[in-house]
Formats: sequence, C-alpha cells, structure tokens
Amino acid sequence: MTTAYLRRPLLGLALVIGASALFAINGTVSKLVLRAGLDAPQLTVLRAVGAFAGLLVLSVVLRPGVRRLRVRRREVPLLVAYGLTGFFLVPMLYFVAIARLPVGIALLFEYTAPLMVALWAWAVQRQQVRSRIWAGLGLSLVGLACVAQVWGGLTLDALGVAAGLGAAVMLAAYFLIGARGVRDRDALSLTTLAFGASAVAGLIVRGATAGLDGWQPLLTRTDGGVPVALLCCYVVVLGSIVPYLLITAALRHLPATSVGIVAMLEPVLAAAVAWLALGAGEALTPVQLAGGALVIVGVVLAETARPGGPPATPPVPDAPPPPPVARVGVTGPSGG
Repeated sequence: MTTAYLRRPLLGLALVIGASALFAINGTVSKLVLRAGLDAPQLTVLRAVGAFAGLLVLSVVLRPGVRRLRVRRREVPLLVAYGLTGFFLVPMLYFVAIARLPVGIALLFEYTAPLMVALWAWAVQRQQVRSRIWAGLGLSLVGLACVAQVWGGLTLDALGVAAGLGAAVMLAAYFLIGARGVRDRDALSLTTLAFGASAVAGLIVRGATAGLDGWQPLLTRTDGGVPVALLCCYVVVLGSIVPYLLITAALRHLPATSVGIVAMLEPVLAAAVAWLALGAGEALTPVQLAGGALVIVGVVLAETARPGGPPATPPVPDAPPPPPVARVGVTGPSGG
C-alpha cells in the first residue's frame, strides 16, 4: 500500500547535500584507515559487518520485529547478487583505488557508472534514450583522458585506474540488478540484507585466503593522532549507515534523477577534503580539474538521457544506497 508523503524539496536537497558531505569525508577517513595498515578486503569486511549489525538493530527498533527481514527462496539469488556487487565488490575496488589514487580521481572513475547504465539500456535493453547521451559519453571520455593525462603515457597508477573502472562496472551492475528485480522490499530491510550478504561473503573470502586474525593490533594503532578504531567507527556509522538513511529520506522529497545530480557534489567535496586533510599528494592539476568538470557534466547528461529517468542514481559511489522500491512509500525511478 502506498503511503502519501508531503514533499519538501528544500529538505530533500539538504538531506542529499548532507549525505554527499558525509560520503566525501568518508573517502579521506577510509584512506587514513588504509594508510594505517588495514588492507582493502579487511576494511570491506569490517564495514559490512559493522553496518549490517547497526542496520539490523535499526530494523528491529523501527519495524515490527524482524518480519520484514524474512527472505523468500526466490529472493535469494537476487539478494546475493545485489549484496556482492554493490556492497562487497564496489567498496573493495574503491578502497583499492583510493589507496593508489587521489580520492577525487578515484571517485571520478567510479562515477562513470550511470553512463554505463544508460549505454546498457540503449544497446542491450533497446530502450529509447535522448541524443544527449552521446554528448555525455564524449565529454566523459575526454574528461577521463585529461584526468589520466594519457598524452604523458598514463601518469596514474594503472592498478588504481583499473580498480576505479572495475568499481564503476560493479556499481552499474548493482543498479541494473536492483532496478530489475527488487520491487517488493522497503529500503531498510533491503540494505540490511544486502550488507548481510556482503558480510558473509567477506568473512568467507577473508577466512579462506588470509585468516581472520591480526585485526586487533591494527585497530589499536593511530593515524595522525586519531585512533584507527575511531576512524573505522566513522566508516561504519557516518560513512555508511547515516548517509544511506539520508538518501532514502531524500527520495521521498526529490526525484531520484535530481538526487543523483545533486550528489555529484561528492567528487568535488571529496577532492577538497582529501587535499585539506592529506596534503599535496591529493591535489589535482589544472588539466585534471578541467577533466573532472567534463566528467561531471557528461554524467549529468547521461543521468537525464533516458525519458523515464535512469534505473538508479549513484549518490554513493563507494557504497551506494538501495534502489527506490515501488509501492513502499519511497519515491523515485525504478538501484546506493
């Protein structure tokens, strides 16, 4: 049954800006954690387990018991794929990228996901798209070439670039999976279960490849005088749970396309925060700044290229919120 909500666009705008700011700060905080000694798989697992636990508590408190967390057998394949792509592989590849690239550049590569979704809709799903998608594609490609400074033989770390583009591919897959099959769950239970799938997958992979010991010495370290454990708490609470809830709330007041466009503030804010907190190594050259602007404009064109709106918007490149779900009171097009 659809629940009517009074739309407050200014409130929705404030919620998106707040979520974008928290996610932008999260990029720098995550890089500090990685710099202190945790690797990308460890941080991915820690974040997934912590966010799952926090959202599980919220699900119990805010909903009637745990009834909404019950999973039907037919949902299992989709929920597993949804959790593995958007909540396990996207953040892990993103963490690899920011460990090797400036945070702002890593986000620019990952933010090409909406463009991939629009191209998939045109080429595979045979959906009609507006002609500006090609302008968006061209601007994004030129912008990425400027960011990578390809005329100098690709000045960026190759593995970092590959990880950023891989995260974009996984993010696009996450959007498509969410838009295609997840229609009958509220956003909170959907996010909780997706984080649960990510946590289980991460623990299995970590246990099979490197073991689950050795965490405590890393968490007792400090970086710049700040305890690593406190930084990890930010990644879980203010870098994941709170911005997800802000985005979900914003979708009740703004169309998802508008949310995605406003959330393009994140790469800009993330680059500024990283430069202020981490120093000159995060600074972008004038050519890279111009390239970043072209990428953002190109993605905005792609976001608005489909008459019905994109199947998902990426307000959270490193940890996207769940797709707006039909008939549960969350407004937006049909995947964060």
